[in-house]
Amino acid sequence: MRRVIWIVLDSVGMGAMPDAKEFGDEGSNTLGNIVKVRGKLHIPNMIKLGLGNIEGMTGIDKTQKPLANYARMAEQSNGKDTTIGHWEMTGIYSSKKFPVYPKGFPTELVEEWIHRAQLPGVLWNAPASGTKIIEQLGEEHIKTRKPILYTSADSVFQIACHEEVYAVEQLYHMCKIARELLQGEYNVGRVIARPFVGQQGNFVRTSNRRDFSRKPPKDNLLVYMAQKGLMVYAIGKIEDIFAGCGITKSVHTKDNQEGINCTIQAMKERQEGLIFTNLVEFDSKWGHRNDVEGYANGLEEFDVRLPEVMEAMEKEDILVITADHGCDPTTPSTDHSREYVPLLVYGKSIKAGVNLGTRGSFADTGSTVAEIFQLSHLPAGKSFYSQIISQ
Repeated sequence: MRRVIWIVLDSVGMGAMPDAKEFGDEGSNTLGNIVKVRGKLHIPNMIKLGLGNIEGMTGIDKTQKPLANYARMAEQSNGKDTTIGHWEMTGIYSSKKFPVYPKGFPTELVEEWIHRAQLPGVLWNAPASGTKIIEQLGEEHIKTRKPILYTSADSVFQIACHEEVYAVEQLYHMCKIARELLQGEYNVGRVIARPFVGQQGNFVRTSNRRDFSRKPPKDNLLVYMAQKGLMVYAIGKIEDIFAGCGITKSVHTKDNQEGINCTIQAMKERQEGLIFTNLVEFDSKWGHRNDVEGYANGLEEFDVRLPEVMEAMEKEDILVITADHGCDPTTPSTDHSREYVPLLVYGKSIKAGVNLGTRGSFADTGSTVAEIFQLSHLPAGKSFYSQIISQ
């Protein structure tokens, strides 16, 4: 049996890329700056794997004999979005940025959406923090039944509705209509349903979030695997990010802990293929809210669970841990940051402690997985399989 367990720690970057200034992210360093502000992280298991040994890593202790192979990866694509980052991992190079709307969406587009979705209107239509905007406009939304429409520095069309005003399925329906409209020059990376509950002064977003992504090109790792009859088990928001393309089984999760539980459960099913997990709370709950302590605690909580994942591995399994971008909670910005991301590759039947340097693309990992399963070469990325395979 051959199997790859691929865990994406959403937004856990490790230092600004050379072009970070062009993205407004000069000085960002998600991991390093958390340590600077909060103090030392208690993450002994990731340290044993070699997290601190990665080139350019700051604030994390090194180990003499790393259990994993390690690297940092640069994003080749033109962006710092969740979708672009995950797509690149699977071999999709995005040369153009997805469209963003710092002044809100065009009036004619919004009016057409209101008409098709039969809405009484919308509130806001401008960039905003998701938690702050529901506090600001939640009560008006309840009174008027007008959905809250907002965006960010990322390519997203976000719709917030109270679950007692619009049932979750109604919110999903209006998201699907928006997704149909957002094509061509308006083809944003994701339409995001942001349901919430509660009363004024205590509005809380729920775990019923859904992402409606633009469809990826078919030349990617997940499609290649599915075409060969291999399992592609998507955990968390992976299915949404890839609009279901190449996914053979999926489960949505409410938080990191459930994501880890589902990953371990999927490993027990003993199917050949890929288990692809996104742990979103680093980004959605702590990074975007500039919650340094919450982010640090989240890293430590993941580290506690890491041995469970490793113990559930079979002899031929390979564990990959990486990220899709940064979201430095110590900077004034609450948006994603253009950063290198860490890469750890561990397995009982591969080499350990190989320094894979600085990879030129997130797609290097996808290309390596493609080689493991003897698939066609991906459009982007350079495999490092020959460097880690035991002879």
